[in-house]
Amino acid sequence: MKASDLMVRCLETEGVEFVFGIPGEENLDLLESLAHSRIKLILTRHEQAAGFMAATYGRLTGKAGVCLSTLGPGATNLVTAAAYAQLGAMPMVMITGQKPIKRSKQGQFQIIDVVDMMTPITKSTCQIVSGPSIPARVREAFRQADEERPGATHLELPEDIAAEDVDEQPIPASEVRRPVAEHKAISRAVALLSAARHPLLVIGAGANRKRCARMLRAFVDRQGIPFITTQMGKGVVDENHPLCLGNAAVSDGDFPHRAIEQSDCIVNVGHDVVEKPPFVMKTGARKVIHINYASAEVDPVYFPQVEVVGDIANAMWQMNEALSRQPNWDFDFMHSVCAAMHAHQEEGIFDARFPVTPARLVADIRRVMPSDSVIALDNGVYKIWFARNYNAAVPNSVLLDNALASMGAGLPSAMAAKLVHPDKPVMAICGDGGFMMNSQELETAVRLGLDLVVVILNDSAYGMIKWKQQHMGLTDFGLDFGNPDFVAYAQSYGAHGHRLSATEQLVPLLKQCLASGGVHLVDVPVDYSDNDRVLNREIPERSRALQAAQG
Repeated sequence: MKASDLMVRCLETEGVEFVFGIPGEENLDLLESLAHSRIKLILTRHEQAAGFMAATYGRLTGKAGVCLSTLGPGATNLVTAAAYAQLGAMPMVMITGQKPIKRSKQGQFQIIDVVDMMTPITKSTCQIVSGPSIPARVREAFRQADEERPGATHLELPEDIAAEDVDEQPIPASEVRRPVAEHKAISRAVALLSAARHPLLVIGAGANRKRCARMLRAFVDRQGIPFITTQMGKGVVDENHPLCLGNAAVSDGDFPHRAIEQSDCIVNVGHDVVEKPPFVMKTGARKVIHINYASAEVDPVYFPQVEVVGDIANAMWQMNEALSRQPNWDFDFMHSVCAAMHAHQEEGIFDARFPVTPARLVADIRRVMPSDSVIALDNGVYKIWFARNYNAAVPNSVLLDNALASMGAGLPSAMAAKLVHPDKPVMAICGDGGFMMNSQELETAVRLGLDLVVVILNDSAYGMIKWKQQHMGLTDFGLDFGNPDFVAYAQSYGAHGHRLSATEQLVPLLKQCLASGGVHLVDVPVDYSDNDRVLNREIPERSRALQAAQG
């Protein structure tokens, strides 16, 4: 068989369902092989969107998503998606084409060193230089992409190698069990936690995979220790739980940070250095127990005293078995933090002003989306409001990127989520700036027959940067733009377009869109004037007042 046939058989052996991307001349043998396989090609309108979709597939399934591009400009268009997957710990394998490497007919036309380009933003990258090496190269790319910490890998398949005749067979994956934490490490962690007065659990990005949720929920329920989540740890334990103290969406000064300041022992589960740390350690102050698949990466603000390294779910089970509620634990202040946090979240949820305010927007979307539904957020200031005010009930039901934080990912991520979860309601929530970076994928969504709601938050500006510009007292300059008629734009792709003209229309309109099927775009004018008052002034003032009242 041809080497391209072998390549596709290797992908099938890895369980690949979809290949997202845009083929080029150098991929034609591979394209022909895909045409005769059980793998579905998802043809996108931009390689970056294909990469975002592949990464999101990996995030949701735990198995590497696959994306495809040609050489040169096609490969360079995957760079942002590669960084997105690598920083966000999403397993992804990229396959790019290349001119013949044994005999060049076109000099350096379109040729750049793609392997060298991918080196700093992937776990591994290589050029396949012979057909017989394909099984080993593919198996290794998937192994590295999937194993902890997951990320991006890259394979370059030159067109002359793809056309070679080969006799090799795919290499199946070996059975692997993740190492478990040593008993002595568990004992040290239990001893430190037992001696604490105000322990606290912090759930981070690393806990949002490999089925950690059940063990963490059991630990919280049995031990009664309050918890907070990071942005990428949302939903690992139901954020409606009475012991949830909120999300570390704001950098500092929010109610969860007051609980952190009160705590003398933090159990930090799944900490990932790509996320802004929700606390700053000081020598001699609170103790930190690091529970993760790998040891801690020490920096000036993170140097845990005890490390429990191994499978997170197993470590939490071991600790739960060895620990019991201690009479010296005191959570009175943390319970008051929880009450104050919930009270503050309730403010503004019925605000009738138009354009829609962020608090009302988040509340209305939470009202219409079932607990197991999926929202995919692009990047903008609204991400902070959703991270803070939109309680996630299950893991990976709120897809946000607090790692690379790239604009343009919201719509492709939602499309991938719908492919993975065809029976769940899925909604993309995008700022007008981020949406227009990959808006062409509306055609892809329509062509695929997806049932998808796309909410565009329209303020005709790059709102996040404008808010920060305002907060710094700088000139209002350089961040405003015009938008197309989004209703007509959606309709031009064969989607349904809607425009909100009153705040009270939002809930019934979203319910209608979710119920009627197809791709729906909803243009929602949004008013961000509350950003500075609420996020920069009101939250820190109220949380400080709470702390002062508690002495």
